[in-house]
Amino acid sequence: MLLEINDISKSFGGLTALQDITFSVEEGETLGVMGANGAGKTTLFSLIAGHAKLSRGTILLAGQQIDGLRPDQISALGVARTYQIVRPFRGLTVLENVAAGALYGSHQEKSMAKANQMAHEILTDVGLDDRANQPAGSLTLAGFKRLELAKALATGPKLLLLDEVMAGLTPNEVNEAIGIIETCKQKYNFTVIVIEHVMKALMRMCERIVVIHHGEMIAVGPPEEIAQDEAVIQAYLGAEK
Repeated sequence: MLLEINDISKSFGGLTALQDITFSVEEGETLGVMGANGAGKTTLFSLIAGHAKLSRGTILLAGQQIDGLRPDQISALGVARTYQIVRPFRGLTVLENVAAGALYGSHQEKSMAKANQMAHEILTDVGLDDRANQPAGSLTLAGFKRLELAKALATGPKLLLLDEVMAGLTPNEVNEAIGIIETCKQKYNFTVIVIEHVMKALMRMCERIVVIHHGEMIAVGPPEEIAQDEAVIQAYLGAEK
């Protein structure tokens, strides 16, 4: 088992963001996380990546407890994440943004030339190779999303946490993004947890989906089961009168 989430909870003062969440992720799996805005999905990613501290529970990566480690230590172990709000280094080139991931991720690449070579290859994979020497701030929204993915890939992840990388994209751009993620997953051999509101994308990409509602996990299972789950339907559409 690559990732084990054991009875985790997170409170911010008197507000409980997550409560008693337990699930595991197998190596090579693509797991979806769905829930309404404010359900606690991004908080879950922050806990896994070390950007927030657990109130209770444990998180294991390949059998090693990682809760309590710093984000850079967790990154060095092979966990990478993207952000719902894209955060490129706008003053640097697209290539320099991606090369930074190779220098400071699990690769800890010492050679700038090798980091740039790796960045060029990843930019080709995500379809941004022709923008490599342009300022990152000049990209479109779709370009920003691809750059966010490329930056994460450059860190050499075993586990990639994708936070709404398709938000705001057109249907055609969503299809292209799914293709890029699936191709890169096969090439670089990583496991994916994806938060997404584009339900068709989750249904296509994921072997299983975890549903979080008001900070609690209300369902987990294959997409076809989740789509028919009464608790999920009521959480999203409301109970019948």
